[in-house]
Amino acid sequence: MKNPIYINDSSVVSPLAPSGFGSLMTAIKSLETGLVAPIQQAHELQLTALRNESKWYKQLDRSVILAMLAARELKISSNRIGINIGSSRGATGVWEESFSCFSKNGKATTQSSPLTTLGNISTWIAQDLGIDAAAFSHSITCATASHAVLNAIAWLESDMVDEFIVGGAEAPLTPFTIAQMKALRIYATQKNDFPCRALDLEKSENTMVLGEAAACFTLSKKEAQKSIAQITGYGTAIEQLSSATSLSVNGKCLQDSMKRALKHTSLDEVDAIITHSPGTIKGDQAEFNAIKEVFGTSYPVLCNNKWQVGHTLGASSAMSIAMAIEMFSKKKVFKIPYLDDSFTNPRGEKVVPKKVLINATGFGGNAVSLLLEAL
Repeated sequence: MKNPIYINDSSVVSPLAPSGFGSLMTAIKSLETGLVAPIQQAHELQLTALRNESKWYKQLDRSVILAMLAARELKISSNRIGINIGSSRGATGVWEESFSCFSKNGKATTQSSPLTTLGNISTWIAQDLGIDAAAFSHSITCATASHAVLNAIAWLESDMVDEFIVGGAEAPLTPFTIAQMKALRIYATQKNDFPCRALDLEKSENTMVLGEAAACFTLSKKEAQKSIAQITGYGTAIEQLSSATSLSVNGKCLQDSMKRALKHTSLDEVDAIITHSPGTIKGDQAEFNAIKEVFGTSYPVLCNNKWQVGHTLGASSAMSIAMAIEMFSKKKVFKIPYLDDSFTNPRGEKVVPKKVLINATGFGGNAVSLLLEAL
C-alpha cells in the first residue's frame, strides 16, 4: 500500500466479558444444541431492548440486530460514507423459521424474502443510523469481514467516499447451522476447560465451536485525532481445491496472501500473527505450515481468539481486527493459555506489538491477510 488507511473507531458485540481478549477464560458454553459461544448477557439485554424499539426491528434476523447494535457505538464524522457489513450465512435464524413454516403448510410468510436477503444488514444499519450511504453486504465465507476492509480501501482510495463503516456479523447458533458443522465432522465434542483448541497441533480430534458476534469499524484515508490504528498492507489469494472445504497441506493461499500483505515490510518487523486457525486438525496445521514457509522457524508470536469466542464465521476476521486494536491499546500480546510459549513465541522476546498480521481463510480456497500497525 502506498498510503495507510486509518481505523478511527471500533465496536464489538461478542461473547467476551468486559476484560476482553486479554482474559485467559473461554466464553464457550455447553447448551442443548452443543458447545457454543453466545454473546454475553449484557449485550443480550441491549439486543432485546433494540428489538423492542420498533415493530420492524422485531422481524429482523439476529445477525442484522447484532450488526446494528455494534454500529450504534461508532462515531460518524462524514456525510460521504459507505457501509459494507458482511456475513457468511446471513439471516440464518429467519431462513430456518421461514422454511419450517413452508414445510408445515406449503406457504412462505409474506416477509420471508426481504428479511432473508443478505443486503439488509448494511441497509438496516443505514436506516438505524439515519444516514444516506452507499450500503452493501456480501459473503465470502469466513474471510468476509476482511473482504469488507478490502472493499473499503478501494472506495476510499478512489475518493468515492470519505469514511467507510466495515465489519462482519454472524448469528449461527441455530440447530441446522450447528448440524451442518457437525456433519463435516469438525465440531468439538469434549466439554473441558478449553473445548476449542485452536493452534494445538497435538490434538487428536477436531475442536471447532461456533460463536456469534458482530464487530464494526470506521475507516478513512486521512488520519484523525481519534484514529486508533492503521492498515498498512493487504494480500489476497485463492488456490485450487481438491474438495469444497479443502486447504492445501502447506496453506498455499495463506502463503501468498501473507507475502503480498508484507510486500513492503521486513518479516522481522512483524510482532504477532492473529491466526485464522478454527480448531480443526488439518486447517490449523496448514496455516502453521504456511507461516513457517513464509517466516521460517523464527516466526512472530502466534495469537488466536477462537478458543475464547468460537468461530464466528463471517465476523471472525473482524473479531481479529478488534483483538489487534486491543493489543495495541494494552501494549501486550495475548496468550493462548494451553500452549507453551516456546511454540507460540519462538523468538523468546517480550513483545510490545506494533505490527500485527491478521489471517483469514474461507471455503472456496480464498485467503486474506491484513497488516495492522499501532499509532
